[in-house]
Amino acid sequence: MIGSVPDGDSERRFGRRAMLAATTGATVSISGCVRELRSVVNRDGIDQLELTITTVPADGDRESIQIARALRNVLEDAGMDVSIEMRSHEEFLRSILINHDFDVYVGQHPGGTDPDYLYETLHSRYVDEAGWQNPFGFANLVVDDLLERQRAAAEDDRETAVTETLEAVATEQPFVPICFPDEYRLARTDRFDGWEDAHLARRDGYLGLEPIESEGETGTDTGAETLRVVHTDARLSENLNPISVEYRDQGTMLDLLYDSLGSVDAEDELVPWLAVGWDWDEETMTIDLRERCLFHDGETLTADDVAFSYRFLSDTTLGDDVSAPTPRYRGRIESVETIEVTGEYELELSFATGRPAAEQALTVPILPEHVWSERASSPTVRGVRVARGTTEALVTDNVPPIGSGPFAFSEWAERDYVELERFADHFSLRDDVDRPEPTVDRVRIAIDPRSTSAIELVNGADADVTSLPLESYVVDDVLESTPDDVRVLESPSWSFYHLGFNTRSGPFSNPRFRRLVAGLVDKEWLIENVFDGHARPIATPVTPGWTPESLEWDGNDPVTPFLGSNGEIDLAAVRAAVEEAGFRHDGERLRVRR
Repeated sequence: MIGSVPDGDSERRFGRRAMLAATTGATVSISGCVRELRSVVNRDGIDQLELTITTVPADGDRESIQIARALRNVLEDAGMDVSIEMRSHEEFLRSILINHDFDVYVGQHPGGTDPDYLYETLHSRYVDEAGWQNPFGFANLVVDDLLERQRAAAEDDRETAVTETLEAVATEQPFVPICFPDEYRLARTDRFDGWEDAHLARRDGYLGLEPIESEGETGTDTGAETLRVVHTDARLSENLNPISVEYRDQGTMLDLLYDSLGSVDAEDELVPWLAVGWDWDEETMTIDLRERCLFHDGETLTADDVAFSYRFLSDTTLGDDVSAPTPRYRGRIESVETIEVTGEYELELSFATGRPAAEQALTVPILPEHVWSERASSPTVRGVRVARGTTEALVTDNVPPIGSGPFAFSEWAERDYVELERFADHFSLRDDVDRPEPTVDRVRIAIDPRSTSAIELVNGADADVTSLPLESYVVDDVLESTPDDVRVLESPSWSFYHLGFNTRSGPFSNPRFRRLVAGLVDKEWLIENVFDGHARPIATPVTPGWTPESLEWDGNDPVTPFLGSNGEIDLAAVRAAVEEAGFRHDGERLRVRR
């Protein structure tokens, strides 16, 4: 009933309905007489630029809203009319990645350790797709060609190809890379050892830990049967769909539920995981699967499930006339041209790219065909019009999740916790398998919204580890006052903060204007005042090993240096840049054609 307070089940139904409704389009007609009136009254159509910065509130990402506020102040000083729109994390991602409903936004990009992620991020073939596949609507044939050459390059030629791509992207500025934040987590050393053996943003970080036995109050041996994780993002307890782009960005907990053919180890090398191994013959990869692997419901995992997973991630309608690729893994599997099952535990994949790009396809989750094939049809929700191409797979909360990973789903309470239990039949527990294995009976993931309270839980021995990086403003205190039995874990980040442009319409379709705005971002000032120095400013969105000399940070952006100093713009320099870019500034306001 309208106006009633929903119970928990009703809230989930309503959230799902809202998600479905968000995928529908709306058309607005404009009468001819209104167009004619505008044509007569405003012949030049030159107005002050108005724009909205979309981001998340402080309880979703403190750094993003602070960047947005600082940017608003600078853009207003430059003569623009700027407002900030804050949305919940899932609504933010839905508006940016699915509906493409924004002017500019501030947030974190998932990035990647390999620059091949730029192909899906910027290629024009993805301009109208959902997900991190080109959310900017960027289309440039020169950049397309460079991305394709980079993807096809042999290992010896790849560094040159990557450099050419990065330099072209820096010139076009489809988005403004701001910084790589430093990542800090807390872990107790009195209950588990081995925290530094692997990155906690990967599956291995939660496997192979060594429980430390301790004496309980009664003198009995209590051991460490449960790994207690504190997670500062409630979305994990609201949705367990591995292909949902609104609910999946940071965090690796679903990697404990789902296996992939390969896994990235502590040395950043891709090694066989669910696969025993693979062999290359020209552009074809033959993959041998581990035999006798089971899904959590007892069904056998075979090559048919692997082939289904790649077909399904490519098109969740399984061949309907309106394709619906998954927004989350579409880019990784794009390199797969054909799939052929050659045996119960053997299949062949052929690729149209170089091997580094092809190997990215081996990191997607393997889904049970008997569960997900039934989710290829359109969902039905009374009173909601569902857009064509929207499948049940894209909107389901997937509870309970059925995977084949080292842990299986046990229970959950929305916005409270998720509990997993060790999957006794997982291949990593076999004597003849040399891979990190689950060493605890359970993983209990408690939801706590803030870094400060998460820190208290770990310091007070009520949690063993913080799964997500701590917010920058707490890091100095953590480094100074950590108890002896708590370790601060510092690790590299491959996700980065950025300012994203919607290049589908003016003035952001104009690279000159994007470069102008990029010159109004004082990255050094943001590092000191937003991140308390715990971040690294960047001019290009790749990890240090891939950064070309021409784009190395030297105290300022080498391509779009800040038009001012110490966070304050030089108005004369801004006016000159505005005029040079072909726009107008009347001394107070920056004006553009509507």
